[in-house]
Amino acid sequence: MTISAAPRRVGLFGGAFDPPHVAHVALVNAAVSQLALDELRVLPTGHAWHKTRTLSPVEHRLAMANLAFAGLERVVLDTRETRRNGPSYTVDSLREIHLEQPGAELFLVIGEDQARALTTWHEWEEIPKLAIICVATRTYSARAEGQFIAPKAWKSRFCMLQMPLLSVSATDIRSRIASHQGVVPLVGEPVARYIDQHHLYLTA
Repeated sequence: MTISAAPRRVGLFGGAFDPPHVAHVALVNAAVSQLALDELRVLPTGHAWHKTRTLSPVEHRLAMANLAFAGLERVVLDTRETRRNGPSYTVDSLREIHLEQPGAELFLVIGEDQARALTTWHEWEEIPKLAIICVATRTYSARAEGQFIAPKAWKSRFCMLQMPLLSVSATDIRSRIASHQGVVPLVGEPVARYIDQHHLYLTA
């Protein structure tokens, strides 16, 4: 009797990464471990249709992402969204990877804030058809898991990732840099050095 191989488990984690920080790295590690992923693809945003702030040049965000996620097992930097003309939509990346890796089981990793805004995303109802949506909670408590409630029609297509409480945000990091405060503990030494070398975020 032939035993068919289990489908590959492929995660996707998108973001501006402007800059990438320790909470991003912690989430990637948690996703790979808790979801037993064969691969997790980190996708820096190209043209962010949903952000009012202009992002840093893509070459800097890609370089920082390379530094932040370097050496993490089973983690790959995927630059497709930065090469795409026009707005950067998650659903398009999911469709492309679904075609590139037929038979793979896809897992979209997002934070709680993103999960609460999910119904505003472009073609959002197509997303749970293409991937299991994995929402990172910020503590290990059941109460924290209850902060986000999956849409009833799609409840079976959501799961929760447990994360330690990390009060880190890119907005705060940029503000600290503009105020000439150190950010090494928040972004890691390689990323902090890159930011300093390229004089990024010196204006809030």
